[in-house]
Amino acid sequence: MTVVHDSAAIKTAIRAKALAAGFDAVGFAAATLAAETRRHLQEFLAAGRHGDMGWMVEKADRRGDPRTLWPDARSVVVLGMNYAPDADPLTILEQRDRAAISVYARHRDYHDLVKKRLKEVGRWIAETCKVDIKVFVDTAPVMEKPLAAQGGIGWQGKHTNLVSRSFGSWLFLGEIYLALDLPPDAAEIDRCGQCRRCLDICPTAAFPAPYQLDARRCISYLTIEHAGPIPRELRAPMGNRIYGCDDCLSVCPWNKFARATSHAPLMARADLTAPRLADLARLDDAAFRALFSGSPVKRIGRNRFVRNILIAIGNSGQRELLPAVEVLMSDPSPVVRGMAVWALSRLDPAAWHALRATGVSHEEDPDVRAEWQSPDSF
Repeated sequence: MTVVHDSAAIKTAIRAKALAAGFDAVGFAAATLAAETRRHLQEFLAAGRHGDMGWMVEKADRRGDPRTLWPDARSVVVLGMNYAPDADPLTILEQRDRAAISVYARHRDYHDLVKKRLKEVGRWIAETCKVDIKVFVDTAPVMEKPLAAQGGIGWQGKHTNLVSRSFGSWLFLGEIYLALDLPPDAAEIDRCGQCRRCLDICPTAAFPAPYQLDARRCISYLTIEHAGPIPRELRAPMGNRIYGCDDCLSVCPWNKFARATSHAPLMARADLTAPRLADLARLDDAAFRALFSGSPVKRIGRNRFVRNILIAIGNSGQRELLPAVEVLMSDPSPVVRGMAVWALSRLDPAAWHALRATGVSHEEDPDVRAEWQSPDSF
């Protein structure tokens, strides 16, 4: 195999290999982050906007400096894979008896696909350039969106997500760190202008200001990362969003240039596009694991998932879903029982009052007891 030494030739060869391996966007950045980026991270953590994600604090030093994560890093190849949907993700929000699952989770776990292709490209780089490499997806403490912006793939929009002129808001990212100095690509400029559609559409007002996110109010955080009862004032705005939220991504005007993904593993499964809440509410642990085998949804576990389903049921106005709620009121999981009580108070306040009068509200678990004490409908 021919060993490539010239920097420009190396970049050209890596770009060609990455595109051939199935990536849709390729950029090169120095293995450093701007002081402003590190400052924003520290301010985010100091304000507690990371919520329960303690790992962000524990690994803040590595997240804020690629060379702390790997001291030999000199350059970063930032790679993007298009996962754009073939239809507007917001239309499902009107189907109140159906569950809205975020676009990124309607297919196989993207980590598996992206990492497999990253390793393929990384091995080729290591052999061709005789250089040490490390590959990362977002399970590692990498500030991938700022690196992608530095590498010219896109810019961080006012919703803090990456926006691409070619792919809109729909890129999965991965990185290959190189122990090799390569000239960086020109950073992408911010092209949001005066637009604030992503800020205005957020159901839970999770953006204190443009370019700032309070994860504690974000539906993606609440449905995926947060383990306990979801704060009462944020439940109704969740609607039927049961895993993630695509609102701020979907309304971005730059999506007009996006094309539906051509990657078969990233195309939506039919059974996860608009599943019935009634069917999902019946899932026990084994059935949950079977349905979401190979899916990112599996990682939150059955109890947290059914908690989210019950919130969607409570928001649905569909009284025919009451039998599912009644069954789950005796579920072994306190977080499920609590949300079942809340859903009952929304769908049938009279039944909630009648049951409360029987003394059933004297629950051992304080979170469930709180749902009996403070119905949402009154």
